[in-house]
Amino acid sequence: MILSEIIIIVLGLVLFEVVTSIENAIINADVLVTMSERARKWFLFYGIIIAVFVVRGLLPLVIVYLSNPSIGFVNAFTATFSSDESVIEIIESSKPILLAGGGVYLVFLFLHWLFMESKEYAFLIERKIHKHYSFWFYTLASVVLTVSVWLTIEINPFVALGAVIGSTAFFITSGLKHSAEEKEKELIQSGGLSDVSKILYLEVIDTTFSMDGVFGAFAFTISIPLILIGNGIGAFMVRYITIRGVETIKRYRYLKNGAMYSVGFLGAIMMLDGLGFEVASWVSPIITFAVVGFFFWLSRKEMSSERQRIA
Repeated sequence: MILSEIIIIVLGLVLFEVVTSIENAIINADVLVTMSERARKWFLFYGIIIAVFVVRGLLPLVIVYLSNPSIGFVNAFTATFSSDESVIEIIESSKPILLAGGGVYLVFLFLHWLFMESKEYAFLIERKIHKHYSFWFYTLASVVLTVSVWLTIEINPFVALGAVIGSTAFFITSGLKHSAEEKEKELIQSGGLSDVSKILYLEVIDTTFSMDGVFGAFAFTISIPLILIGNGIGAFMVRYITIRGVETIKRYRYLKNGAMYSVGFLGAIMMLDGLGFEVASWVSPIITFAVVGFFFWLSRKEMSSERQRIA
């Protein structure tokens, strides 16, 4: 893997981690203002260690390891840079399983946002889909999963199993996120919970939201060191946004749209790759930059229009 390719992959991972964690940063900021100064400092310091090294570092390693336990933890971590042909072959053979699971997870995540979630409408079609066709999410999700299993079960049953596991992971994390939204309102309105309880709550929520970034990371690379670097830097930036930039980020109305459209594209790429279609490693980062950049520009344009109306 050449240096320019590594740089593009890491930058793509950083951007993807940041844009998919914006909602997480907002929740963190809203809850942190209800906590004492000491508790805030504890969360922001030790929380970043947990977020980077435990969650975003350990979780992808565990996923790669579980997809093929015979390679061991050390080889799962160093496989991309290993000279052992047998290890490389095992990793390559398990790649379709990872891509199928992650692809289904991300496609479901995008469809759920498009059909079910309240949002800033960048396009008229988004409003129409959300207002009138939200019930189609479950139909489309079922069709995607059924087709994925049908196409892969005779070729490799483990790839089909990966798709089912990706679906299961999505619905588990989706339920946790919905619960988080309700809990956030309770935490903000009530002073009954201790700071320790709030810190534990934020760590659980951070773990839940990190699933999006971890599954999406496999669209860029299966190299655990690169995922750790990219997602780690992204996690640091999310903490910075939590402290300094939440109000600024909220002004960019369509960044979440950009994040979710990039999620949809990456999910489709992962599923195609898992089915045997070769996709160059630079495609995922370039698509992420292009999609997020477009919605960043759209947000800036909307902000400029609002200033002109006020003036």
